[in-house]
Amino acid sequence: MVFKEYADFDGLALADLIKRKEVSAGEVLEAAITRIEAVNPKLNAVIRPLFDRARQRVAKGLPDGPFSGVPFLVKDLLAQIDGVPTGNGNRLWAARVAQGNSELVNRWEKAGLVIAGRTNTPEFGLTPYTEPGANGPTRNPWDLTRTPGGSSGGSGAAVASGMVPIASGGDGGGSIRIPASACGVFGMKPTRGRTPVGPFIGEAWSGFAIEHVLTRSVRDSAAVLDATHGADRGSPHPLPPQEGTFLEACQRAPGKLKIAVSRQPMLGKAVAPEVAAAFNDTVKLLADLGHEVIEAAPPVDREAFSMAFLTALAGELRADIEFTAKTFGVKIRPGDYDASSFGMGLLGEGFTASDLITAHRYLTLSARSILGFFEDVDVLMTPVLSSLPVKIGALQPSAVEKKLLTVLGYVGGGRLLKKLGIAEQLAAQTFEFIPWTPIFNVTGQPAMSVPTGWSPEGLPIGMQFVGRFAGEDTLFSLAGQLEQALPWKDRRPPL
Repeated sequence: MVFKEYADFDGLALADLIKRKEVSAGEVLEAAITRIEAVNPKLNAVIRPLFDRARQRVAKGLPDGPFSGVPFLVKDLLAQIDGVPTGNGNRLWAARVAQGNSELVNRWEKAGLVIAGRTNTPEFGLTPYTEPGANGPTRNPWDLTRTPGGSSGGSGAAVASGMVPIASGGDGGGSIRIPASACGVFGMKPTRGRTPVGPFIGEAWSGFAIEHVLTRSVRDSAAVLDATHGADRGSPHPLPPQEGTFLEACQRAPGKLKIAVSRQPMLGKAVAPEVAAAFNDTVKLLADLGHEVIEAAPPVDREAFSMAFLTALAGELRADIEFTAKTFGVKIRPGDYDASSFGMGLLGEGFTASDLITAHRYLTLSARSILGFFEDVDVLMTPVLSSLPVKIGALQPSAVEKKLLTVLGYVGGGRLLKKLGIAEQLAAQTFEFIPWTPIFNVTGQPAMSVPTGWSPEGLPIGMQFVGRFAGEDTLFSLAGQLEQALPWKDRRPPL
């Protein structure tokens, strides 16, 4: 039996139907599998189906959680599932089986979510597009020639296309918000420390990265965070206990908020007219809803911040590459990695330890300054992306650049790469596409992408809303209000 209405419901609604025995968890799972098998060949969002594992879990009986029986997909990065590879978008890691669950996976399953597969991600989660050499590109369900964003591009495409109502993501520079914007779904990056990252990771990307979910409805995101938040053993970023629930927050009016708005790129230079128009429409909506709207943004030194963030990421990528080579007992070989991540790691080889410490000191001081801006405002709104989702391949290194990176990799040319400035050029191209999101990974603040706009040709445009540190409740309340004013759940890509 196929549950034909499956894609019309969000996760909480599916769980309610199962609880009331109007449909069984097994029927819902089979409907999800049918949907994945029908749509995924066009999108390449699910790169590791786990259908038999999911069926076995349903057959054994599910916990009585808020999402009991709801199909779920997990990004193929960070979160580990016992007995299942965590491929990291890399050729070497694709077949290495995890030994145990991450704490976050335990919490997802305790909530009753049924993991049905893993979703595509760029290698080591580096890029804002999802085109790993190991698995091939994921395509945007609204336009198959365009990227769904990254690094949680597989999850964004899966949720937007109705494969599942909820899929996981990790966000170290915008990787939940970017695909949420590109795919027209809701994506919340929680406050640093809100969800667990252990026990296999101490902290992800020096604390910049945090995991949560992409969803079609605001309430699903809130309810998942209710089920998963809280420090795990040894967490370097514990937060005070949350008052009330996030689900309650998204169901109450936010009151009159003081919202700063800015479309001026913080790390880039230009904004596409379609994005500017969507921004203006959202500003008007906020005012119509009764909020106090002011034109303002925290000051950011574009060049200094970009270089410091680049240095930190280059160090992380070099560590990932060296750890990979050590784990598999091989030398560092350019052919084992994609050009973008290998080039960033090669640049990391060219930096010194003092370069890395200096970069982190700069970013920490910048974060203090930016956080001070929020003492006088409740929320900051910016676009998520500077343009519509770009064409697949548009942000990839050119063939000449890829050859050069390969040659430099074999001759140990990290310092030469630094002098040539090629990696910085690639990073600048990337920051031009995402000129706002990485800043709030550095500050650790909660930030969300809400699909408030659509281009004339029907492509989604998300707006980023940033809250005070540990202020997810305010963001969820605002998101619930926007969802009522601009309901997006019935918009479906033309698949």
